[in-house]
Amino acid sequence: MARYGFREFMRFAATPAWRRGGPETRAERRRVRPGLVMSENSEPVAVFLIGARINRLRKVRHWLPVVTAMPAMLKELKEDPDSGLLGYRLLMGPELGEVMIVQYWRRTGDIRAFAGDGERGHRPAEEAFWARYATSDGAIGIWHEMYSVRPGAYHALYGDMHPTGVGAVQGLTQLERSGHGNPVPVRE
Repeated sequence: MARYGFREFMRFAATPAWRRGGPETRAERRRVRPGLVMSENSEPVAVFLIGARINRLRKVRHWLPVVTAMPAMLKELKEDPDSGLLGYRLLMGPELGEVMIVQYWRRTGDIRAFAGDGERGHRPAEEAFWARYATSDGAIGIWHEMYSVRPGAYHALYGDMHPTGVGAVQGLTQLERSGHGNPVPVRE
């Protein structure tokens, strides 16, 4: 697996979001959609949260390989439309040294397939991580959570926002206010 250096990680951090399809330029992605919009929820979605916390800043040899492995894995997934990854967003903080990536996938099975495939980048990175972790004395902490959400079991509403979250990967429908103040899809 290709390993990224600190410079590549900083480039990754400077462009913290990606999604399959949709607007390609940063200006188009950041353009505010006026009014209320809602994401269709007729498709399942898997949400994968993964994060790290640098606990001992001086133990660079333990945490730098972890933070530089993730961009390489995401690049590999972006280049494979069949991987199941729909998009992600990098979030920094709230404390210095904390990072989280919110990933949107077609289904949890796609996540498990990527993680378990010895030919893909995750398996070697995971094995290297656990080998370093055993001797790191808590220099870096990691966590992840995976949620499988069936169609119709989520609600995603956005007001005067650029496409973000589930709406950025599942698509958006314009809404208007009904006589009762509740948003309803615009009928064409």
